Amino acid sequence: MQRSGDSDSFEETETDEVPAPAGEATTGELEALARAALPLWGTDPEARLTLINLSENATFLVEPRDAEKTVLRVHREGYHSRAAIESELCWMTALREEAGVSTPVPIAGLNGAAIQDRATPSVPRGRRLVMFEFLEGREPSEADDLQGPFRRLGEISARMHRHVDQWQRPAFFERHAWDFEHSLGSDPNWGDWRGAPAVDAAGVTLLERQAATVERRLAAFGQGPERYNLVHADIRLANLLVTEDDTHVLDFDDSGFGWFLYDVATALSFMEHLPQVPDLIEAWLDGYRRVRPLGAEDIAEIPTFLMLRRMIILAWMGSHADTDLARTLGAEYTQTSVELAEGYLSRFG
Repeated sequence: MQRSGDSDSFEETETDEVPAPAGEATTGELEALARAALPLWGTDPEARLTLINLSENATFLVEPRDAEKTVLRVHREGYHSRAAIESELCWMTALREEAGVSTPVPIAGLNGAAIQDRATPSVPRGRRLVMFEFLEGREPSEADDLQGPFRRLGEISARMHRHVDQWQRPAFFERHAWDFEHSLGSDPNWGDWRGAPAVDAAGVTLLERQAATVERRLAAFGQGPERYNLVHADIRLANLLVTEDDTHVLDFDDSGFGWFLYDVATALSFMEHLPQVPDLIEAWLDGYRRVRPLGAEDIAEIPTFLMLRRMIILAWMGSHADTDLARTLGAEYTQTSVELAEGYLSRFG
């Protein structure tokens, strides 16, 4: 995740030691590993490191004294294979070069490889690392007037989807699937949503009804190539940088195979309950349809994708309880999710 050069324009994660679950590295251990890896790119190991984000991965802003700033991503153990990371970087490059979508450029190490490996005594199994160029821009905020940014985001999403309609993926290409089975079904990427904080018995019953309704509607909606292919899968405000004349799309770490309309749902992550959401959806659709057609049946299913995303985040919270974001969202996010489920089921249940 990249942020602009203005120190007030990105949120620095506290660098105090964060306790780690069993088998996981602490933030201090990850920072030590990141520092030990800097010479793999010829970067001064005494460069200033600032933890930007800790989620699936640990992402650091790297500020050498006599060189350009960069961003270093330390991958979480076991989340992606090397082929999956190579696939992510391959698609990002293709989008930048073939579809006019601004994505961060990976920086090869001294050995010519974009993906590096490093271990330390405290992280003996090591981690994969990728360094990216630093991009200027500002992360949009819920407090902003988001009509314009969402219209632009709709256009960008449509360019991405139009690109994969024609793109020939390399033979090694490997990414997660975000179909129902791997979202809320029998083999979920982020675990069971029932593990979210403060889900009581009544909430479980209601959300189970919603999951069954989502599954039924998605099965009827289908996975035809005009609706289902490679998507960003996390194109929320935190993964965008806005400049005067462009929007940079960051963090393709969750990109994989899913429904195109899942991208509009992820753009509205954590905002689904706000009164401006219908207007933001209309702005996104206005931008999208300037580039790629979207039928009435597709548009009518957007509420289903909003609830799919909401429940996937509940699962993520349960399996990532140690992260700042999960602690911040807490029980309030669960309660709001239950309230939204009541509204969804009154229409579609």
